[in-house]
Amino acid sequence: MRNRQIFLKPEEIPRQWYNILADIKINPPLGPDGNPLSPDQLAPVFPMNLIEQEVSTKRWIDIPDEVMDVLSIWHPTPLVRAYNLEKALDTPARIYFKNESVSPPGSHKPNTAVPQAYYNKEFGIKKMTTETGAGQWGSALSFACCQYGLECKVFMVRISFDQKPYRKTMMAAWGGNCVPSPSMSTKAGREALELNPDTPGTLGIAISEAIEAAVADESGQTRYSLGSVLNHVMLHQTIIGLEAKRQLEKVSEYPDVIIGCAGGGSNFAGLAFPFAYDKIHGKNVDIYPVEPAGCPTLTQAPFVYDHGDTAKYTPLLPMYSLGHTFVPPPVHSGGLRYHGMAPTVSQLVDEGVFEARSVTQSKSYAAGVLAARTEGIIPAPESCHALALVVEEAQKAKEEGKEKVILFNWSGHGLLDLGAYEAYFSGNIKDIELSQKDLHGSEKVYEDYPKPQHLKSV
Repeated sequence: MRNRQIFLKPEEIPRQWYNILADIKINPPLGPDGNPLSPDQLAPVFPMNLIEQEVSTKRWIDIPDEVMDVLSIWHPTPLVRAYNLEKALDTPARIYFKNESVSPPGSHKPNTAVPQAYYNKEFGIKKMTTETGAGQWGSALSFACCQYGLECKVFMVRISFDQKPYRKTMMAAWGGNCVPSPSMSTKAGREALELNPDTPGTLGIAISEAIEAAVADESGQTRYSLGSVLNHVMLHQTIIGLEAKRQLEKVSEYPDVIIGCAGGGSNFAGLAFPFAYDKIHGKNVDIYPVEPAGCPTLTQAPFVYDHGDTAKYTPLLPMYSLGHTFVPPPVHSGGLRYHGMAPTVSQLVDEGVFEARSVTQSKSYAAGVLAARTEGIIPAPESCHALALVVEEAQKAKEEGKEKVILFNWSGHGLLDLGAYEAYFSGNIKDIELSQKDLHGSEKVYEDYPKPQHLKSV
C-alpha cells in the first residue's frame, strides 16, 4: 500500500512561527498625517501584545503552550501525495498538498484565529469583532473565541451570507453572532446601503463595520480581529509551510513549484513564506499566488498606498489595490473578493520573488471537481483556484517531460459551499474577467496618496 499521507510526531510540530519581516524590506504603514504609523495608534483596535508581533522584525517567535494546546486538536495537518490526481493528469510531476481542511472549522483560518483569541484574552479583552467573506474566517474566530471564553461578533459580506446560510449556523454553534454586511448597526454600513441598497457587500465594507463596532465600545473591552492582510496574521499561518518543509524532508523532497490561492494573502503566505526564505537566500523555486479573474488585484492593480477598508478606518498600507471603494463582482469564492493584498505578499510580488496568476471561475471549478473525484475531498471555492494552476503546471510538466515536485495548499473544504458547485453543474457559473476599463474608476481613490518605494530585499 502506498503511503499517501505524511505526518509529523507531536514533538516534531514547529514551536516557533517564522517572521518574514526579518528577511525583507518593506514600506511602513502610514497614519492620517502621511507619516509612518506608531504602535500606539493601533491600540484602540488591537491588543498591544498583537501590535508587538505586527511590528516585530525578530525572525522566530515562540508559539505559547496555551496556543499549541488548541492547535494540537488538528495539528500537524497531513501532507498528502496526490497519486490519483497525478494519474488522472498523466503527469510525471509529483503533486503534494497540505490538507488544511481537517481543522474544526474546515480551513486554515484557525491557525491565526486561535493565537489572536489567546492574545486578546491575555490582554483582558472580553469581546472580538471581525469581518468574513465566505464565512471561513468568521467560523474560525467563533471557534477560537469559544475556546477562550470570549464573545464574537461577525460581519459577513452579504452576497456570501445569502449564498452560504449554514456558515451562520456554524458560527452560532460556537457562540458567534453573525450578521450580514452592510448592516444598519454601524455608520459605515448605513452609508454603504444609502449609496446602493442592493449592494452585494465587500470585505472592505465589512472590515469598516467590524472596526467601528470595536472602537465604539466605551468599556475598552472589545477589540477587532483581522483574518488576513496584516503581518501578525501571516506570521501565525507559517505553521503550514514550516510543517510542510519537515514533512517533505521525511520523503527527501523539495518543491519546484509552490501554489496557493490569494485573496488577502494569509493561506498563500502560510505555505509560501518559509520557502520564500529559501528563495531569498538563493534557492530556485517558483512560487505562485493565484487569484480570481473577477478580482485581479495582483495581476492588474498597481502597487500603491491604499486603505484596507472602505470607510478608511485602517492605515494606508503599501499593497496592490483595486481601490478601497472597488466592489468586486459576486463571484462564488467569497474569500478572494478583496480589493487589496497583504503588504508582505505585495512586496514580494513587486520585487519578483512571487509571480501572480489569475484563473476564471469555470476553470477553477473544473479543477475542483477533478480533485474531488480523484482525491475525495470537495475543495472550497477558494482552494479550487490553486488547483486550477496545479493542473496547468502538471500538464506543463508533462509537455516538457520534467519530473517536477508541485506543492500546494488545500486551504479548506467546500462542504458548506455546495450551492456554488450546484451552480457549476447546472451551467450557471459565469466567467467574469475584468479589463482595465472596468477597473479605471476605482483607481482615483488613491491617486493623491503617497507612493510606496520599490524596494529590493536581495
